[in-house]
Amino acid sequence: MEKNKNYLELKKFSLEMGAALFGVADISSCKDQFLLPPEITAGMDKAICLGVRLSKSVMDDVKAQPTLLYFRNYRSANNLLDQLGLQVSNRLEEAGYLSLAIPASQVVDWKKQIGHISHKKIGYLAGLGWLGRNNLLVNSQLGSRFRLVTILTNMPLTLDQPVNQDCGECRQCIARCPAQAIKESQKDFDYLKCLEQCKDFHRQRLAEQFICGVCVSACAGRGK
Repeated sequence: MEKNKNYLELKKFSLEMGAALFGVADISSCKDQFLLPPEITAGMDKAICLGVRLSKSVMDDVKAQPTLLYFRNYRSANNLLDQLGLQVSNRLEEAGYLSLAIPASQVVDWKKQIGHISHKKIGYLAGLGWLGRNNLLVNSQLGSRFRLVTILTNMPLTLDQPVNQDCGECRQCIARCPAQAIKESQKDFDYLKCLEQCKDFHRQRLAEQFICGVCVSACAGRGK
C-alpha cells in the first residue's frame, strides 16, 4: 500500500508540475553502467523517469534539418526537466529518503557523447516506451517528441515494467534521416554518421549544439 501511495502522489505532483510522462524503474541491474561514483548511488535502487513533450508546431516544422525554434524548444524542455528533477528530488529528501536528480542533457564523455546515465534506457525500464529504429525511446502516444530526466531514490515505490511494443511497419525515420544512419534494426543504428551530420548542422549554425531533430519530427506517435 505504501509503495502505491507514494507512486500515485509523486505522479500527481509531477504531472501537475508539467510532466507528460511518469514511470518508475528498478535500476539494480544496470547501476554498474552509470558514470557516477558508486558511493553516491549506494542504497538507491529505483529511478523515477519523467518526460516533457516537445512542441507539435515546432516539430512539424522540422523537415530535413534542425530549426532555431527547435533548438530553443529543445533547450527549454531540458530546463523544465531539470527544474522538475530538482522539485521531485527535494520532495523525496523532505520525506526522509535519498535522491539524486540527473540533468536532462549533460554530456560527461564528449568522445562518446554520453551523460551520467542513459535516460532512454531508464525510460524503457520504467515502461515509458521502446527503443525505436531511430535509436530513441518511442512512446505510443508521443512518438519520440519528448525529452527525459531521471531521479534516483530509495523511496518504496510501485515499479513499472517495460512495454512489449515496437515500431511495427513504420519506417518514417529511415526515409527522412539526412545521414542515412537509421537501419531496419535499432542495433544497427550508425551513431558516427548521425554525429557527423549533427556536427555539420552545427557548422551551418542551424543549432548551437550537436542536435538534428529530423527523426524526432518523423516519429510523432498517435498524438500526431
